[in-house]
Amino acid sequence: MKPTTETHCATAQAVQQFTGQYLPLEQVTKPNLTTAEAGHYLDRRPQTLRAWACLENGPIRPRRIGGLLAWSTADVKALCGVA
Repeated sequence: MKPTTETHCATAQAVQQFTGQYLPLEQVTKPNLTTAEAGHYLDRRPQTLRAWACLENGPIRPRRIGGLLAWSTADVKALCGVA
């Protein structure tokens, strides 16, 4: 059973509170996110995202750029329901 979209995303309040390290997801314009950034927006630990990439069983799949995982900003926004 896959968790619902609501369980994958940080709450709207948490995203709206700018902590200084991460912009609100609505304001992110770069095409790809790091694993740490994607984990923050999806409210998951980076290791969980790495497991999704390794096992290819997560709700989104990353690209591999230069040996690093790059998570599509558009995919993360779609999963979180952000326009």
